[in-house]
Amino acid sequence: MRIGELSQLTGASIRSLRYYEQQGLLKSDRSDSGYREYNLTAVEQVKTIRFYLSLGLTTEEISGFLTCVMKNKEAFCQEILPIYRQKMAELDAQIGLLTGIRANLAERITSILEENEGSDKS
Repeated sequence: MRIGELSQLTGASIRSLRYYEQQGLLKSDRSDSGYREYNLTAVEQVKTIRFYLSLGLTTEEISGFLTCVMKNKEAFCQEILPIYRQKMAELDAQIGLLTGIRANLAERITSILEENEGSDKS
């Protein structure tokens, strides 16, 4: 199948597909006329790539375990575990930062409301 068909079947833009190929995540053959030709497994591969991107992983991280996942499914791929742990640590740090920011904003809102109430009584 050609790149346009793969794009339609997966929801990935043609530009994204070319990028995945450039990053070594996706392979194509070239037809005699120079068009990219993908096999049927490319559909599942692109969907898998998009899934891992939606988890916040980078294409570099995905390239480290994609072959294993495509062959064996995720449960059998030990390479993915440290990446998941690192991503969880990053998310925990972001959640901590956002929680602090939220608490600061809540304090400021309360302070402004209390100040306004005090000035209304004067």
